[in-house]
Amino acid sequence: MSAPADSVKAQPLTFRRFKDGDAKVKRWQDQIFDADHSHKCPTYIQSTPPCQGSCPSGEDIRGYLNIVRGIEKPPAGMPWQEYAWRRLTEANPLPSVMGRVCPAPCESGCNRNEVEDFVGINSVEHFLGEYAIANKLGFPKPATLSGKTVAVIGGGPAGLSAAYQLARKGHAVTIFDERAELGGMMRYGIPGFRTPRAVLDAEIQRILDLGVTARCGTRIGTDLTLEQVRADFDAVFLGLGAQGGRPLPVDTGNAPNVVTATSFLKAFNDGRLQHVGKRVVVVGGGDTSIDVATVARRLGHIDQAHESDRPEQAIAGGAGFAAHDAALLSRRQGAEVTLTSVFAIEKMQASKHEVEHALAEGIAIRGGMAPIAVLRDANGRATALRVIRCEAKMAGGRLEIKQIPGTEEDIEADLIVSAIGQSVDFTGLEVLNNGKGAIASDKNYQVQGQQGLFCGGDVIRPHLLTTAIGHGAIAADGIDRFLRGEAQDKRPKVDVHSFDLKRKLVEKGLTLSEVHEPIRGTDGSTAAIHNFDNRSDRYVIPHEELFLGHFQHTLRHKRKVVTLNAEQALNNFEERVLPLSEAEAQAEAKRCMSCGLCFECDNCVVYCPQTAVFKVPKSKSTTGRYVDTDYSKCVGCHICKDVCPTGYIQMGLGE
Repeated sequence: MSAPADSVKAQPLTFRRFKDGDAKVKRWQDQIFDADHSHKCPTYIQSTPPCQGSCPSGEDIRGYLNIVRGIEKPPAGMPWQEYAWRRLTEANPLPSVMGRVCPAPCESGCNRNEVEDFVGINSVEHFLGEYAIANKLGFPKPATLSGKTVAVIGGGPAGLSAAYQLARKGHAVTIFDERAELGGMMRYGIPGFRTPRAVLDAEIQRILDLGVTARCGTRIGTDLTLEQVRADFDAVFLGLGAQGGRPLPVDTGNAPNVVTATSFLKAFNDGRLQHVGKRVVVVGGGDTSIDVATVARRLGHIDQAHESDRPEQAIAGGAGFAAHDAALLSRRQGAEVTLTSVFAIEKMQASKHEVEHALAEGIAIRGGMAPIAVLRDANGRATALRVIRCEAKMAGGRLEIKQIPGTEEDIEADLIVSAIGQSVDFTGLEVLNNGKGAIASDKNYQVQGQQGLFCGGDVIRPHLLTTAIGHGAIAADGIDRFLRGEAQDKRPKVDVHSFDLKRKLVEKGLTLSEVHEPIRGTDGSTAAIHNFDNRSDRYVIPHEELFLGHFQHTLRHKRKVVTLNAEQALNNFEERVLPLSEAEAQAEAKRCMSCGLCFECDNCVVYCPQTAVFKVPKSKSTTGRYVDTDYSKCVGCHICKDVCPTGYIQMGLGE
């Protein structure tokens, strides 16, 4: 499953001097007192922490956590909450939304898992997003405009991210979207009790306030041709999204009450779908299938429904479908919801905490079940889903399902929802289809063989919302270079935002001079940062490089999550995840180990036996430049490296 469970109990970390298989006695005295034979001296190496390396949006996670905890100070007159939010939104303009729904792969990669439990990165992001909305923070408009125009096709996370980054670079952006409102699957897929519409509207409006124009209700490919758009704009970004559902791949699966997850969720989010059948079967196993199941549990069913009130009529009826009668809805009762997956429950792709919520709400989850047929009555309506027990695994990127003969059974259903995948609608844009239901692009997300045409999000491959945001940002960089007439650069190996020490020095008033002649050494020069190297673009620091013994066992500060039972879930559309308080957010940020960047613990200064490591004077110090080394005193004993909790000190000078 895609995110660690809150219910997993953290175990204290223990350190063993000897490990299984050790045959020789290791004397720390030898390491300490004979280490002066080393020819190496400490250097200060900035690396990418694994949380950032795991973040598809490319957020500077360590950066904003260090601001929240008080290590990195904001400029005079700016609250730390705003400074942290601005650092976060350099990569992701939708933190309040993503703080709620992102499955947080950053937390799975967090080095703190080696101590007791991951840092609640997602919860701090949620807190900062809420602060920004409450305090009406906005993005600064660019100082200069480029005079160039860009069309963004699709107003989902990829399109909004690209529009945001391009507008910040001074380009005039117009978003085209076929829906009545922007947001894509954040609005028309994810239910409102997971992404409150007021929050989504606030974060979208902040992007529009940069001068971005929105043309909703306009579909490129039918209302306007792609050729017309390319003629009217200097560059085009394709963020079409995968808002088409995949039908069940079984015989007789074309019954009217067998629908796709995307059409089901759109009908619900449009307000058309107000109740479902008494028995609902959802086929899937990912987060979308959980969304469908929990929505169905909340909507419930009504007895003695008229033919026109059947849920499939609302799903297929479009915007003109009449709302269900309020008197009928007042009598609705709970629906029996069953979710089937070809994978075992513990191997489903859905977030584990979402699975736990679904089970608590009375949703039956049947793992290891593959659909093989839809049973229909004389009128052609589905009455049951026939399934068979199976064993499923991914092999070579392909799903392999081994059915177990003789294990077939029928699950009765009034409504069957297929949540087995999504597809891109290429109507009018067939030339872009690479034959696999996607668009072929290069590393800069420029469409192959199409100068000035870029893409991102589900048109490359359906994945997470945070992935689409990252695609939009990378494509915006490529579009900006294209508009400036520059060649498309090779993207860095570790393609994420990171702390900028030079910018921090300038922010403090410590300007860097230019180099006009060969120099010998940098200790007395302002033309370079002495004994420092930024390897963030190519190196992710593992936990083995940290001194984990520095960190005390500290439990994670968890958000309050409202868990409902079966009766409470019916007709309950209130938000379930509540943000941390300010004190909780700061306390959680302090659990961050700042992997790959100094967090000013003083260990190296305290333990250096030669007093070679010293604090930089306050007038010249800043984050990342807190300590320095006097190499005339250093004997290469590497104690400073051994006691550096963050792995910022590496023994390399002299190689």
